Amino acid sequence: MAVFRDLAALRHWRQGLRGSLALVPTMGNLHDGHLSLVRLAQTRADQVLVSIYVNPLQFGRGEDFAGYPRTLDQDLARLQEAGCTAVFTPDDAVMYPRGKRDLSLVMPAHSLSKVLCGAHRPGHFAGVCTVVAKLLHMAQPQLLVLGEKDYQQYRVLQRMATDLDLPVQVVAGPTQRAEDGLALSSRNRYLTPQERQLAPRIFATLRELAGQRGAVAANLAAAARKDLENAGFSLDYLEFRAEEDLRALEHVQAGGRWFIAARLGNTRLIDNVGV
Repeated sequence: MAVFRDLAALRHWRQGLRGSLALVPTMGNLHDGHLSLVRLAQTRADQVLVSIYVNPLQFGRGEDFAGYPRTLDQDLARLQEAGCTAVFTPDDAVMYPRGKRDLSLVMPAHSLSKVLCGAHRPGHFAGVCTVVAKLLHMAQPQLLVLGEKDYQQYRVLQRMATDLDLPVQVVAGPTQRAEDGLALSSRNRYLTPQERQLAPRIFATLRELAGQRGAVAANLAAAARKDLENAGFSLDYLEFRAEEDLRALEHVQAGGRWFIAARLGNTRLIDNVGV
């Protein structure tokens, strides 16, 4: 497995590469959810490149950029075992050589990025689009592999690739979960033992809501929100929206998806379940 830390080395490798290439962008601290995307990429492309970079542009004030878990040696060992072709581990000087204050940004589609997480994390998706657009230009893959746990991010990046005529296919792999249903996330390690026992209620609630076809989504959301808050959660949102364009839907129906962002203590957890 090759490991590249600078752009010149990555581009030299890419120029000599034969066959198709899939890119799996990550912020490291890899878990089985990330590795499932590597396995998906291996079925769709001849070579797989994983990027590991904690992108400061997608963190807002008061968020966990400084404390975000960085476990590069462990990550490289797991990717080596998984049969990954190459890993790109740039630092800020590689990604933003002129700094971040006066940077050209890639702005996401308003309709997709100003709802759900975008409404609570201003500038987040501009940071995501900018870093992923740079990675796509740097590596020139034919395939971009993302996870459905960050479903809004998947749709935002899929739209970005279409709108900018980028020669890449965007695909998403299913959310990977612990045995009790909690979606795998690097931020799960922030949970206390008591919070970890409570956290699976998020998925249980979404699964119950998804089974109530025909019901008024707002009424279901209000009742579920009250139950979760009484249990100790603080919710940013609990909404039912169309999978394709994230528009709000009045009734629970096929082609829609429940989205939630909930906090337990200092940990923000997101999840979603389709109908």
